[in-house]
Amino acid sequence: MPLVDFKSAAQALATTWKSSVVGRVGVAQIKVLRMDEQSYVEEAHDYNEGLLVVDGQLMLQVEGEKIVVEAGQMFLALAGTAHAVLPGSHGTLVIVDA
Repeated sequence: MPLVDFKSAAQALATTWKSSVVGRVGVAQIKVLRMDEQSYVEEAHDYNEGLLVVDGQLMLQVEGEKIVVEAGQMFLALAGTAHAVLPGSHGTLVIVDA
């Protein structure tokens, strides 16, 4: 079984906010990305998306509410839920989607 070091994988990425698939479990993709204090546009998907903060902090705007996701926490964006990243988010983010 391969060992995945999310922090190292995120640091190796050439750009921020561009995820890279590090594995799959069933139909779910496991992706990693590096956050850099910049905001990211609002988006919604036709699938559930788990946003797991490995280190740092993710600040989201979801249906008019600010949600802060700390290291070790995961926000589950249900299918169809619009969410945007607010400025100041930083660190390593793991995304699980199917």
